[in-house]
Amino acid sequence: MEISIDTLINIATLLIGGGAGGFFTWRWQRARAKAEAKEKEAEAQSAEVDMAQKVQDTYQQMLEDKQKEVEDNHRLIAELREDRDHYKQGYIEFRDRLDKLGNEFREFRHTSEEERATMKRDIARNGRQLECLRPMLCGREGCLDRVLVQLSDIVGSDKPSRRKKDQPITPYGKEEDHEKQ
Repeated sequence: MEISIDTLINIATLLIGGGAGGFFTWRWQRARAKAEAKEKEAEAQSAEVDMAQKVQDTYQQMLEDKQKEVEDNHRLIAELREDRDHYKQGYIEFRDRLDKLGNEFREFRHTSEEERATMKRDIARNGRQLECLRPMLCGREGCLDRVLVQLSDIVGSDKPSRRKKDQPITPYGKEEDHEKQ
C-alpha cells in the first residue's frame, strides 16, 4: 500500500475539514458563547438597571407630588387660619358693639324710667296743687263767694263740663241757697 501524496492530502483535509477542524473551532465557539453569555448578562443587568431607574424615577415623582400636596395643604391651612382669625376678630368686634349697645339701652331704659317716674310725681303734685286751688276759683267775676266750677268752663277745654249751660254756678257747699234764690 502505497501512500501517495494525494492520499496524505486527502487525509489531512479530512482531519482538518471534518473532525480536526471541530477541535480548532471548538475553542473559538466556546469563547464566542462566553462572549454572548456576557453580552446577555450585560443586557440583563442593563435592563435591571433601567427598571431600577424607572422605579426610582416613579418614586421620585411620587415624592415630588406628595411634597407639592403637602405644601398646598400648608398654604391652605395658613389661609384658613387667616380667615378664622379675621372672622374671630369680627365676631369679637360685633360682640363688643352689641355689649356696648346693650349697656346703652339698659342705661337709657333706666334713665327713661327715672324720668317717667319724675314726670308722674310732678303731674301728681300739680294735680294736688290744682285741687288745693280749686276752691278759690269762681266762674263769676267779682264774686266774693268762691264757687266750685269745672276748669273746662274757665279755661275753654274741649271736654264738655258736667254742668248744664242754663244751670247757675253755685258756690261750694251752698247749693241750697242758690236754689232758693
